[in-house]
Amino acid sequence: MKSVCFTGHRSLTGVDYRSLKILLDETICALVKKGATEFYCGGALGWDTMCANMVLYLKKKKQLDINLHLVLPCRNEEQTKKWSDEDKHIFYSILMHAETIEYIGSDYTKDCMKKRNARLVELADCCVAFYNTADARSGTGQTVRMAEDKGIEIINIYEFT
Repeated sequence: MKSVCFTGHRSLTGVDYRSLKILLDETICALVKKGATEFYCGGALGWDTMCANMVLYLKKKKQLDINLHLVLPCRNEEQTKKWSDEDKHIFYSILMHAETIEYIGSDYTKDCMKKRNARLVELADCCVAFYNTADARSGTGQTVRMAEDKGIEIINIYEFT
């Protein structure tokens, strides 16, 4: 295993952030021990932001030999158009520290998120999800099904929260 993608819900309402961060830290470290070095994130708010920040934290603080790659649905201004100033600041900080940034397209379209999710799965040997199965019609559910169809390992952290 070399590459991991993340998929999860934008809203983490009602979640114990501290416990979730510890679980995410442990999961990424376990995957690194299995050989994972490349981590792919979609750049959305919520779970994606938490995962990107965790990869950057582990790279810097624990000096893990890992890389963060962003696969974004559209150009930055389009993606963050309706975001708060604080969320934009966090997003741009993540952008500055990513190893690579790939854009699916320049404009936000009705299918750019689906294409982004498909690209994330295409690049991955494993998928770390924060997926509430009651929300099967979500983009996260769609991405998990893509990962299942590809036959890669799926670690659903939601099940442990």
